[in-house]
Amino acid sequence: MSAPNPKIYLLPNLMTAGNLFCGFAAVLCIYDGAQETNYSVAAMKFHDAIWFILAACIFDLLDGRLARLGGHDSPFGREFDSLADIVSFGMAPALLVYQVVLGEFHNLGWMIAFVYLACGTLRLARFNCVAAQGETTGADKNFTGFPITAAAGVIASITLFLLWLDEGQRSLGRWKYVLPFLMLFLSFMMFSKFRYPSFKAVNWRTTQTTPRFLFVIALIAVTVKFYQWMAAIIFLVYLLYGFLRPLLSPKRRREIEEELGEEPEVETIEESP
Repeated sequence: MSAPNPKIYLLPNLMTAGNLFCGFAAVLCIYDGAQETNYSVAAMKFHDAIWFILAACIFDLLDGRLARLGGHDSPFGREFDSLADIVSFGMAPALLVYQVVLGEFHNLGWMIAFVYLACGTLRLARFNCVAAQGETTGADKNFTGFPITAAAGVIASITLFLLWLDEGQRSLGRWKYVLPFLMLFLSFMMFSKFRYPSFKAVNWRTTQTTPRFLFVIALIAVTVKFYQWMAAIIFLVYLLYGFLRPLLSPKRRREIEEELGEEPEVETIEESP
């Protein structure tokens, strides 16, 4: 007897398809930028690639929310999401950094890019194996290790900041050499034991007080106005929080994460990527 076809829930998987499209578009923009001899035109192509990577982060955020809201979390959706993530948050950032700076290091450069891609892929594969064994639950509210989506956000936002710093120049400045070390550091962080809030508790039914709501509106407005550096600050604050979190008292940690809309921490074996 043939195996039954898996159910494909429309809205969550449409969001995942949007994630995959953005990753594919980012790769095309990076390729086009690599062919340009005019630095200004190439920088515009890299800008487009960065926006596609950041847009993929939004689609990735939405697909899980829609799946959990409708109770439509499924093995097919989990596998489809991981495959899309490899393109959008593994391949695209690795190619972006390779074209911006790693190409100068020849064999060492592509090896650094591959280490990042391999670590991200292994992280996603590990999660899928654990989830298939039933060791994760919908109550998991924390990531163990830095999530690949956030790692791609760090790389894309820092590259956006560097392009802004050297706008109008013929090439990126020396700060671009931070990117190879950042990529290796993020590769390590994806398999570290640092824990990060997943914000799974934040959904369409989440409520907040008026001051908190106004703060969120103000933060969004400032991010849109000063996108060149605010996106990098947001992702870096999230990265650094993993280091500060163990130093906080349980009460203070709970207060901070409840301020962000997170539910009280539940200790679990493994968390989502």
